[in-house]
Amino acid sequence: MITRESFAGWYRNRFVWVAVILLAVSAGAVVLVRTAGSNAEPADLQGQILTRMRTTLEQADPEQHNHAGHDIQQVATGEEAKPAVICGVRVYGYEPAEVTALADVQTVYGFHLCGVAEQKTPWDWAVKLAGPVIMDMSREPPGIQVVEATENVMFIDRLRQMFPPKYADLAQKEALADSEMADLRRRYDDAAGV
Repeated sequence: MITRESFAGWYRNRFVWVAVILLAVSAGAVVLVRTAGSNAEPADLQGQILTRMRTTLEQADPEQHNHAGHDIQQVATGEEAKPAVICGVRVYGYEPAEVTALADVQTVYGFHLCGVAEQKTPWDWAVKLAGPVIMDMSREPPGIQVVEATENVMFIDRLRQMFPPKYADLAQKEALADSEMADLRRRYDDAAGV
């Protein structure tokens, strides 16, 4: 049985309180580390795929996006620096659909809208690369294939040839989410110095 005197002695013991404080500080540190780590890399597969798509498209030369008919001007400086490519993306789906790790994803179906951020060029005048895109994630760097009409095949027919039906239906209806578009415009303006 606990007596009043023994409880008061325990309550006044400074070593017990030091242990309680250390335990609370340790628990708080663990929570902060886990929270900070989630900002560096998305925990969900969809977020990881979105980040990988955006990074791949922004690091690729515009010619690798396989868009025809775009002439990208070089900056008129002595070093001929290439302008940054700033992209917004939307993931429609991926194959195999049952995987849970980014390393297991083979093919991604989505949409991209990229602007070539030439210095002092506003968004409305920027060269843009846009449309449904397929990324082959089984190779390094990932392969990029855009859906474009050909001389003999209309765009909608080409989309249906390249995309599985469930993703082709989404590609006909949805592009970038409003939040992704706002982020794209903000990042473009920063890169273009506008």
